[in-house]
Amino acid sequence: MTTNRKQTLGEFIIENQKSFQYSSGELSKLINAIRLAAKVVNHEVNKAGLVDIIGTAGETNIQGENQQKLDVFANEKFIQTLTNREIVCGIASEEEDSFISINSSDENHQNKYVVLIDPLDGSSNIDVNVSVGTIFSIYRRVTPVGTPVTIEDFLQPGNQQVAAGYVVYGTSTMIVYTTGDGVNGFTLNPALGTFYLSHPKMQFPETGKIYSVNEGNYVHFHQGVKDYIKYCQMEEGDRPYTSRYIGSLVSDFHRNMIKGGIYMYPKSSVTGNGKLRLLYECNPMAFIAEQANGIAIGGKTRILDIQPTELHQRVPFFCGSKQMVGKLQEFLKKYQ
Repeated sequence: MTTNRKQTLGEFIIENQKSFQYSSGELSKLINAIRLAAKVVNHEVNKAGLVDIIGTAGETNIQGENQQKLDVFANEKFIQTLTNREIVCGIASEEEDSFISINSSDENHQNKYVVLIDPLDGSSNIDVNVSVGTIFSIYRRVTPVGTPVTIEDFLQPGNQQVAAGYVVYGTSTMIVYTTGDGVNGFTLNPALGTFYLSHPKMQFPETGKIYSVNEGNYVHFHQGVKDYIKYCQMEEGDRPYTSRYIGSLVSDFHRNMIKGGIYMYPKSSVTGNGKLRLLYECNPMAFIAEQANGIAIGGKTRILDIQPTELHQRVPFFCGSKQMVGKLQEFLKKYQ
């Protein structure tokens, strides 16, 4: 009798390594390191109500935001895991003021990759038991191998990413990632501590019925965005659409990719260019979206074509199903 045994994340990485254009094995080790750190963070997230890990840590990060205790824990675990494995030459985290240069114990190390990471996206939701996540982005360095990394290695446009993904810590824990050859999702079996391929070749539906935006800021939005929201609410054809906004980018994005929808964090008279960081959130999510039949824009510009100018740069962000983002673009063009 045959069984439909699911492929593990480790098996998937090995099997698909040759399809990656830089097939040296380093990227596979890097994804494995992220998998390990995600399991450690997942364990802590799932016992957040039982130990002294919820609430604020009494510090603010470079963004001026209150750090949650789990923010600090997740940041430390991902940096520690990536550093100890001696796979990367540099790390930039949303929680750190500047990038971290990794000095390998091997003087002749040839580490070629830098990682940019949002260790715990949506962490303000931890106290109320709402899904949170981790977002990561991977680039090949542009400065000479064997030398310390510089800011130039991190300020690369998103179209230079070699891999990106996210972990969602929810009713089940999943890793979703791409290396430029489609998007695949892996669900953790907590009894075995193993991730199994559960969502192969993930795709945004061409259209959907969900729009995700913080409507509390409606009066401060650009007129084109206001008009699109009114369009979503209008009773006509397959509308009105359903408003669903969790306040955790990973969770909102994940739902919309599966069910079809659009996520919006526009610039406004209150937040300026919005709240989301180009390097830690928008670029990796845009790469995943485009690999999954979706679109990601910052208004007039494709997110992946934006040239970063600073490590913690914020940009407007719209992404989701092609037809929904396309309709939004029609409204935005009216006011350009």
